[in-house]
Amino acid sequence: MTVKEAVRVRTESAYEVRGGDESRDEGEHTSPGTSAATAATVAAGRAVQELGLRRSEFELAVHLGLIAVTAGPGGRPRVHEREIARLREDPGFPDGLAERVRTVGTAEGAALLGIVPARFTRLARAGCVSPVTFYLNRYRAVVWLYLADELASFAVREPELLAGRTPLGMRTMLEAGGDRRPRNWRTQRIDRLLKRTADPWARAAVEASALDSAHLAEVVEDPYERAYLARVRPEPVFGRPGSVAARETMGELMLADDPDEILWRRINLTLGLDLAREERPAPHPGDDPGARMTPAPDSTSRVAPPRTLPVAEKAPSPSSPAGETPSGPRGPGGKRLLARLGWRRPSDG
Repeated sequence: MTVKEAVRVRTESAYEVRGGDESRDEGEHTSPGTSAATAATVAAGRAVQELGLRRSEFELAVHLGLIAVTAGPGGRPRVHEREIARLREDPGFPDGLAERVRTVGTAEGAALLGIVPARFTRLARAGCVSPVTFYLNRYRAVVWLYLADELASFAVREPELLAGRTPLGMRTMLEAGGDRRPRNWRTQRIDRLLKRTADPWARAAVEASALDSAHLAEVVEDPYERAYLARVRPEPVFGRPGSVAARETMGELMLADDPDEILWRRINLTLGLDLAREERPAPHPGDDPGARMTPAPDSTSRVAPPRTLPVAEKAPSPSSPAGETPSGPRGPGGKRLLARLGWRRPSDG
């Protein structure tokens, strides 16, 4: 079950050296006089066959940054032949790569950790392990799936949580009905999408995807900016829902639902918009006749106003384990940012 360390080090080092090669143009690494059109790439289906993976495993590997891809015609992913050669040269190929994208459910995950499923569920609800994807069972209930590789790392890192009494803070959170699985899934998904693009508007669009229409309209008042965010939002390579029920569930799970998480996403979106506007303005009517931009509907007139969010003294980051807190915006600058977000303490009236 354990992946050879040599495979991990070599693969991760190569990916870091490439520095996000999948977001670059195909022609950047071709020799002088060689156009991007003639760059040696293959379609995803061919790459799946040459790497000995199932299509879902290939897409998950791309999502995790284990396989670098480039956009082909119509935005479909293509893989450089040199990338396939690099992966095939790894000492553990093909089992090593397949093991790194192997997912397990609650029962199999508990067996890997040597604990009962009930304890595994409690650890997952407390945020100790994070799901990478989900599916709907025949009762349309969400079934979370976890990376086997991450579970093995957790067992080595936190052996004391696999036996004995649950820590008091974790026990209190669980008894109150807390469940960090959706939140951790959102956080990891957003973080991985952010790593796949350097465009400031696309990055802001990823942050915006976690806010409902009312909160989004408060942070992004310009309807044409909201339309542009929807237009440039990166399409996920992995985890695209198929059925109508799965799409509805995905839409619900994507939205931040805790007050501190909503605040966190609003802050990130606000800061991201500042960077995007400095880079270039969103297109408006008359700026680009070929763009045919359509303003987003004024959601504030069609939906209920956003929830009034209480201000917690310490709001945990969406990516922080239970019990850890970020510093948050402090000082005059932080107060101005919160004011821009419409965030007030109850005592402020």
